[in-house]
Amino acid sequence: MEQHEQWNSKLGFVLAAAGSAIGLGAIWKFPYVAGTGGGGAFFLIFLLFTLLLGFPMLIGEFVIGRNAQSDAISAYRKLKPNSNWSFVGKIGVFTNFLLLSFYSVVGGWIILYIIEAVRGNLHGLPQDQYGQLFGETIANPISTLLAQLVFILLTIVVVAKGVQQGIEKASKFMMPALYILFFIIVIRSLTLDGAMQGVEFLLVPDFTNLTSETILFALGQAFFTLSVGASTMVTYASYLPKKQNLITSALAIIIMNILIALLAGLAIFPGVLSFGLEPNAGPVLIFAVLPAVFDQLQFGVVFLLAFLILFLFAALTSAFSMVEIIVATLTKNNPKKRKPYTWMIGILIFIVGIPSCLSYGVLADVTLFNKTFFDLVDFLVSNILLPSGALLISIFLSQRVSKSMLFEELKQGSTIGKGFFTGWIFLMKYVVPIAIIIVFLDALGVLDRFISLF
Repeated sequence: MEQHEQWNSKLGFVLAAAGSAIGLGAIWKFPYVAGTGGGGAFFLIFLLFTLLLGFPMLIGEFVIGRNAQSDAISAYRKLKPNSNWSFVGKIGVFTNFLLLSFYSVVGGWIILYIIEAVRGNLHGLPQDQYGQLFGETIANPISTLLAQLVFILLTIVVVAKGVQQGIEKASKFMMPALYILFFIIVIRSLTLDGAMQGVEFLLVPDFTNLTSETILFALGQAFFTLSVGASTMVTYASYLPKKQNLITSALAIIIMNILIALLAGLAIFPGVLSFGLEPNAGPVLIFAVLPAVFDQLQFGVVFLLAFLILFLFAALTSAFSMVEIIVATLTKNNPKKRKPYTWMIGILIFIVGIPSCLSYGVLADVTLFNKTFFDLVDFLVSNILLPSGALLISIFLSQRVSKSMLFEELKQGSTIGKGFFTGWIFLMKYVVPIAIIIVFLDALGVLDRFISLF
């Protein structure tokens, strides 16, 4: 039996787990859903849901992983022998595989934009041409495929080196660099004339225009931005020693995730509003609107390049975790198998992601269920697999696992009492499943049809 890998330090685990959570969801998706959701009211509701849903779910996956000390599929089998609950881990492995197949496409776009910024092509264009440039960039089949491949290769190289020498070492560099770059950009953004409009938009709640759609947006964003639901954190927690405090680790990751979302908003909205642009531009906010904002700043190209680099760091740290859960399952902690399996999985993910990569070019007119390949895989992962996995994990922990075992596992490394444990179980048994079901029904359009009946 090979010795199970472990994180080299508590900080290394927290940074790696935070890196898994802080990805495109926090930096790309949060600003545009906050922009379309009304800003301050959305952000406040997002905070509440993050604490009420994300925090208990994160602790839950940590408990499963550290207790089992094994890959995602074996973990459920160990906690509940002679049952079929290991299929929750299988759902997680499949979800991460599909997720990275289209996630790497966006990672490729970031790489292409970094190249365009270095070449000076994101400077001096009329404001309305930045959107056109983005459309032309992602429609080019050769460059987008090559960029997606580069993103996958960067991920493979790091994960193939292992938990300590690969993922942990890269995260210890990338995460602090991400925060430093973000703070620099935020400081520059806040010095703009009229910057306070953007600050107020993000931080001052205006409930006059609050809608049920905004609440559901915040609910979904809070839940899915923390990398829970696909057993990713089960795998990362399996490398933890028993002395690690799971509660403080989860809280640190929650705080880091909220801080990144806050910094993303403060980096983007002051500039967008001070130059009279619309914050509700949607998914193209980062790629089409932000370059137009930076173009009007002194040394704007430098700041845009810094933003794109930190964007790439965030995307990569999330990609590491997606590959790791698959590799851990296949290698069964055999270090000799890590490198070949990492390369095999990475190349397979790239191949499966080719239709998604071409969805904005040569395959733009090819649709299934009225969706492009990219949109279909995104919908399947975000709206079907992730909420299903999260719902099953909450049921598994709150109703199928021994409460005494859960309490003893949580107590190790911490000083929690029965009160905290009882509250956590209540959230996992009632609040989290109900919230997930609401998001799930909304994503499928069932909720709208139900509401329309009244």
